[in-house]
Amino acid sequence: MMAAQSRKICHLIVCATLLTPVSALACSSCGCTLSSDWENQGLSSTPGLRVDLRYDYINQNQLRHGSGTASSADVAAALANGTVGETEQITTNHYYTLGVDYSPSRAWGFNLQLPYIDRNHSTLGAGDTDNTYSHTQSVGDIKLIARYQGFVPEGDTGIQFGLKLPTGKHDYNFSSGPSAGTPLDRSLQPGNGSTDIILGVYRYGMLNKSWDWFAQGLFQAPIKTQDEFRPGNSLNLNAGVRYMEFGNIVPQLQINAQTRQRDTGLNADPDNTGGRLVYLSPGITAAISKSTKIYGFIQVPLYQYVEGLQLAPRWNASVGLNFSL
Repeated sequence: MMAAQSRKICHLIVCATLLTPVSALACSSCGCTLSSDWENQGLSSTPGLRVDLRYDYINQNQLRHGSGTASSADVAAALANGTVGETEQITTNHYYTLGVDYSPSRAWGFNLQLPYIDRNHSTLGAGDTDNTYSHTQSVGDIKLIARYQGFVPEGDTGIQFGLKLPTGKHDYNFSSGPSAGTPLDRSLQPGNGSTDIILGVYRYGMLNKSWDWFAQGLFQAPIKTQDEFRPGNSLNLNAGVRYMEFGNIVPQLQINAQTRQRDTGLNADPDNTGGRLVYLSPGITAAISKSTKIYGFIQVPLYQYVEGLQLAPRWNASVGLNFSL
């Protein structure tokens, strides 16, 4: 009975991971910390093949310093002391992600995340009167994650382990403006050139006949880097509940948190990378048929702390479609 009930936990994923390094922080390949479909991104005890198509919109249009909005005095001080050489204006991110999950048995599962990134960025260099722009479109860094949840008969507790591979391009230049032709910041590239290890643990279950819950932690750290750039280690913590009494309509609520260390290396910007964030993420999933579901989520920040000066979003949005085959 408990195993059958646990299989209801089917609509939450781990994007974080999931896409590129999940950070809503300015000079980072930002992604999202949302877990939007549990079963189709792994962590399911139901054998079979599942495919997830997802779109994430992240508009980083607020320059922040510490835990607040950056003031003109903050910007002037950073330019004067040399910790920044530019004032970032906006970074608009569109992520299109194909997720494929295969469970040959109740205990084992394998997940692939293939992102395509479309990103516009503009910045104003110190002393410039016009903005410099970039527009990057490319496959990002692929993630391959295995899981094992055969520790208990119910199959509701498991571990994850895998790799992020350096498949995304990281040699784009600024396309127009005063700095056209110069290399784009590594953390704004579709890929960052690193091979990362991914380790996680999760648990899910039922609070009562109406409510399901989940909790998950995921750690990511580079084990091989390129061109004097090392992205900071990250830790993502996700927890959520969903209400099961509306039939094919399932409302959900999540808390998503991340802490990320500064990037390091000659091609990094350690003064203006890294930070901590917490999001509140309400969403809904609707079953179109027995094998097809759609979902949508909005993320709003409860807390944001950034190192130095960084762009951050005021909100994020995710929509998706998944199939069980």
